[in-house]
Amino acid sequence: MKPGEVDYLTEHWEIFSHDYQTPPILAPNGNPWHTWLMIGGRGAGKTRAGAEWVRAQALGLAPFATEKAARIALVGETEHDVREVMIEGVSGLLAVHGWHERPVWLPSRKRLEWSDGQVAQAFSAEDPESLRGPQFSCAWSDEMAKWRYAEESFNMLQFGLRLGAQPRQLITTTPRPTALLKQLIEDPTSVVTRATTRDNANNLAPTFLRTVMGRYAGTVIGRQELEGEIVEDRPDALWSRALLEKHRMSEAPPLQRIVVAVDPPAGTGRRSAACGIVAAGITEDGTCYVIADDSVSGLTPNGWAMKAIALWHRLRADAMVAEVNQGGEMVRTVINGIDFSVPVTNVHATRGKWMRAEPVAALYEQGRVKHAGVFASLEDEMCDFGVNGLSGGRSPDRLDALVWAIGALALQPRNGPRIRAL
Repeated sequence: MKPGEVDYLTEHWEIFSHDYQTPPILAPNGNPWHTWLMIGGRGAGKTRAGAEWVRAQALGLAPFATEKAARIALVGETEHDVREVMIEGVSGLLAVHGWHERPVWLPSRKRLEWSDGQVAQAFSAEDPESLRGPQFSCAWSDEMAKWRYAEESFNMLQFGLRLGAQPRQLITTTPRPTALLKQLIEDPTSVVTRATTRDNANNLAPTFLRTVMGRYAGTVIGRQELEGEIVEDRPDALWSRALLEKHRMSEAPPLQRIVVAVDPPAGTGRRSAACGIVAAGITEDGTCYVIADDSVSGLTPNGWAMKAIALWHRLRADAMVAEVNQGGEMVRTVINGIDFSVPVTNVHATRGKWMRAEPVAALYEQGRVKHAGVFASLEDEMCDFGVNGLSGGRSPDRLDALVWAIGALALQPRNGPRIRAL
């Protein structure tokens, strides 16, 4: 093909896009839609679709837009995600524009500016209040099911969608059974398109498909992350989504004690299990709050130890709890070798994971444990943890750390050793 022909195809997304990447015309009720929900698996082309849709809105490109959108909101889980994925990513906004039409990215001002005046502003869902005030013609929200303050950020965004004849929003996300996502699916002004990882196979590395399909096909995480399916509760799981939503708070009240629990991986390197790092605190009335999940994979002992220490300092925690069976003494040695001021308390597993988790699950049922925010990966493990462990046979590293944290706060014998208080 000649360079001009390649440029033509590149600039006309509608020629080679998948059907599920094409904006709908009307909502199911026959009226213009307000929310386009694109729900898909990893690598299904959600980011490319989002970037192409915003490009069309900014430039007023038919058939995706009828007029140029003067003000556009770009909302991601964090500022880093907005920049690295939505704007500068390989399928992001800068990549989908031709050289002659490409907007200028101003990182210091968190905005993209097109030559004829259109502006796209970048926002983090970690800061819902930043969406208070600005107004927009349209919005693109990415991975909303993972947002920590999903309800607050979404609500603030809706108040800002008030410019132009037909303000609209696109939400691209891998699904999780959150209350907000379910509400949007049922909304008569929403249109839902779905895609699996396999649907976009021609644009993915064959080794990726063979590896992930071979490992995760048929598992709960595979149905969610590859098939784009909203997976409801596992029948024999100790926790349910409804239970977690019932006891979810936007933030924790003042806490009397805070612990950071570490469940070290059995091995090291890229193929090792994750290192569970979960923080929780307890109030004066005995209610526990889960306040952080900083679990990591593929790091050396020094790497995950530094991550745990950083969380301990950030939260001004009282102690770090580590399981002896999985190298608790090693955790103490590594952590104290980096920062001797961190007090490490060893805990010993004398029962199986299910038996250890049951008392903690009972505290949730009693309303004595709440989540201060959304911890998507941790909650996925909790709602997939049955008698035989996780459905895919993986190690529940985040869940183990949670159990140690809550156990240290709420299940210690009254005459047992106490964790240093603030």
